[in-house]
Amino acid sequence: MTLRLHGIFPPIPTTFDADGEVDTAALAANVRRWMRTRLTGVLALGSNGEAALLDEDECDRVLAAVREHVPGDRVLLAGTGRESTRATIAATRRAADLGADAVLVRPPSYFKSQMTTDAIVEHFTAVADASPVPVLLYNLPGVAGFTLTLPAVARLAAHPNIPGMKETSADLERLGQFAAVAPADFAVLSGWAPVVHPALVAGAAGGILAVANVLPDDCVTLFDLARASRHDEALALQRRLTPIAQLVTSVHGIAGLKYALDELGYLGGPVRAPLRPLAEGGRDEIRRALDAVGA
Repeated sequence: MTLRLHGIFPPIPTTFDADGEVDTAALAANVRRWMRTRLTGVLALGSNGEAALLDEDECDRVLAAVREHVPGDRVLLAGTGRESTRATIAATRRAADLGADAVLVRPPSYFKSQMTTDAIVEHFTAVADASPVPVLLYNLPGVAGFTLTLPAVARLAAHPNIPGMKETSADLERLGQFAAVAPADFAVLSGWAPVVHPALVAGAAGGILAVANVLPDDCVTLFDLARASRHDEALALQRRLTPIAQLVTSVHGIAGLKYALDELGYLGGPVRAPLRPLAEGGRDEIRRALDAVGA
């Protein structure tokens, strides 16, 4: 399958049961429902999948369960970033064996002060050289504590097994620079829903958006409108989606996202400690926002 990176992907939450164990049956039910929409595919084991809180065997179980319900004409992305290059390669190879079409790799950040451009390039090059599937760079300065530099992205974009990246910030200037510095077929995906319309105008190939879990077809419609240069309609839809997008990400985080899914008949369920459940005030805000968009 030729890897499709144009379009909308939700970073899907990992479902847990009342005892805090991974609930693959609930996860499968959610994926089957998402696959009845117009999404290009899904991202499993991303930040919204609480990947940092999962054991390695849990990661493998999640990925296997998702792959079973993502048809061959959709794209399954898997988060495989770890702190060491060795562990990242091992996780990437396991993900490929479990059916991931491509992997999304966050930069190591524990020793962030030593993550120079050369160190980052060497890390991602080693992963891409060893990976059986394409590798996407993941720039998330809010978590990593630093930003992938333009020189690093330019060097890595030339690697034949690195076809794109995810840019998770509201910095449209940087997103545009990433899109411009790389080859024309290098796909930059926006990870920040409140600016996805201008990101598409600035050269993004699509988005990996938490709100796409909640309103998948609306997000795809926004993508389609922007690609068709119907910008007045796209902007109106962007303004409609932004309040709920903010509530299920920067305002209330994963607990807010899972609550919104519960409200819409998906199986969101609890978060894993040390994350905390959503307070009643947050529930009220999300219910009002869902009502406002007619969800």
